[in-house]
Amino acid sequence: MPKELEQVLKKKVKFIVDEHMHKFLGVTVDELNKEISDKLSSKFLDFKVDTSIKFKIAKRMFKKWFLSKLIKDCYGNISEVARVTGLDRRSVHRAIHDLDIKIKNVRRNLYSPKYYRKEAVDNILKRTLEGYKSVIHPVKLKKAYSDMGFLSQDIVNELPINRMTLKEAEMEFEREYLRKALSESNNNLSETAKKIGIRYETLVRKMKKLNV
Repeated sequence: MPKELEQVLKKKVKFIVDEHMHKFLGVTVDELNKEISDKLSSKFLDFKVDTSIKFKIAKRMFKKWFLSKLIKDCYGNISEVARVTGLDRRSVHRAIHDLDIKIKNVRRNLYSPKYYRKEAVDNILKRTLEGYKSVIHPVKLKKAYSDMGFLSQDIVNELPINRMTLKEAEMEFEREYLRKALSESNNNLSETAKKIGIRYETLVRKMKKLNV
């Protein structure tokens, strides 16, 4: 986790979440705050790594999501997308075509980058709170939900913007995907390779390259 993001989560976001929870639930829940911070520490706030999908297909899905999101973040400016991704314009256009990204659809509804970040944080907060339905009184939970938009906006205002080249993003995706797949297979390399659809030797090589 980048040092700047770690400091923001510890010093600012924790205080914001604690204040919100105390206001609507009457108490602070350390486990809840930790779970929210762990999810916010991900470089891809609104992309869920799914290891039930084979590695190559999952990586293609991620690349399509990443470029589509970046096009929105850059207000449809392909030159800016090329600058951020570290590619030339021709390569960006080729990737858009190869990944079957409907550029007109992506450009149809463009909002500020903070809009998409807020939407992602909203989803993280709601999914996390849902896991505490059995221990939080329904009335208090409803009140917490009602203020969710203000909480997510306060968090987004503090979160640093994290932009990566396409290569950096793909490497980070591979790292998260492999870590999750290995954990689900109890670090059994042969079982992991078979599950995600790559050769054993390829898995070992990627683990070494990505420092997994």
